[in-house]
Amino acid sequence: MQVTPDTVATERQWLRERASTVVPLINETRTQLGELFDTDVDSVTEMQFRDEVDRVFADGDVAVNVAGYVGLLRDLDVTGDYPGFVVDEVLGRELAATIAGGQPLALLAQATFHFADTHTHGDDDEAAGADDLDAALAAGFQTRLPGWSWREGANPFSVGDGRDDPTATE
Repeated sequence: MQVTPDTVATERQWLRERASTVVPLINETRTQLGELFDTDVDSVTEMQFRDEVDRVFADGDVAVNVAGYVGLLRDLDVTGDYPGFVVDEVLGRELAATIAGGQPLALLAQATFHFADTHTHGDDDEAAGADDLDAALAAGFQTRLPGWSWREGANPFSVGDGRDDPTATE
């Protein structure tokens, strides 16, 4: 696999065009998680998804890695699928985490990937990694997009602004 700036641009466009498949999975995942955690979670529109794809790909360090994971998962196939179970799970989990961003969102996206993956099943003629790709996209983007009440507003654990450390010396 050769990843170039053109490859990254192509993968970005492919993801934007995948909105009609990924957004319903995002919303289904959010609905089910909301029910499990007894909370309401905002749904996501295709425009929000496409805008967030653009934000992810605006950071070149993230974009090249997302493009690599997407390309690998889209083409990954294993005869009989089951022997490939581990590699597509690892790639899917890492793609979700990369899209979501740093900790703790990366860990949440990885956990959500496994949840979303139980609700995605590819067709027999699709590569083994295809359903993991959709689950990873749903998990990563649903984690980073707004709509969860616990992410709205100031974090109650934030202390100061980093400039008022009483132990600091000048």
